[in-house]
Amino acid sequence: MSENHTHEHEHHHDDEHEHHHFPSEESYRTLDLLIQALVAKNVVTLEELKRTQIETEKGDPKQGARMVVRAWMDPAYRERLLADGTTAAEEMGYSMIGAPPLGVLENTSEVHNLVVCTLCSCYPRKLLGYPPDWYKSDTYRARAVRDPRGLLTEWGVNLSQSTQIHIVDSTADYRWMVLPMRPAGTEAYSEEQLFELLTRDCLVGAGLPTTLS
Repeated sequence: MSENHTHEHEHHHDDEHEHHHFPSEESYRTLDLLIQALVAKNVVTLEELKRTQIETEKGDPKQGARMVVRAWMDPAYRERLLADGTTAAEEMGYSMIGAPPLGVLENTSEVHNLVVCTLCSCYPRKLLGYPPDWYKSDTYRARAVRDPRGLLTEWGVNLSQSTQIHIVDSTADYRWMVLPMRPAGTEAYSEEQLFELLTRDCLVGAGLPTTLS
């Protein structure tokens, strides 16, 4: 679908958007019954589920940021990242076993990609960790589709009117990450300086790289 910062910025998102309640006891019971059925049918083992949970908990936005920095500095890696995000993540040592395929879309001066899960809160957790509360909110999911430019402007993401906003729907079958544009004037920056420009929001298109003071 298309339209015809700092950590303080991230917290602003969390405070501004509604928060979901914890899952009900009935939801937990349903999940437990599903797990029991899958184990009984030998579809998965408890050991495999535990291993997947442990690996998922290793997810951190810093991993995605490291991939972005490498793509900015290494054109060959950038091409591999855009061609196959899963393989590019594993190349960096980030396990993607058990995770849905990862696609990576590049932001340019012509197109800005914004990731949203229109049905629930699908997110590349294995790589980036758990999604922020604002990403899971009904408000974000609705406004990202209905008025992405207005939403981004409110969050300080001021794009040229000539820049098309592309809404990317993250699903249970395919997850997405954004490769932000490298800020102008950073040609002499070190890897660590470039890393400091990135926030969690940048990795899904809800923010832009910051500038060093």
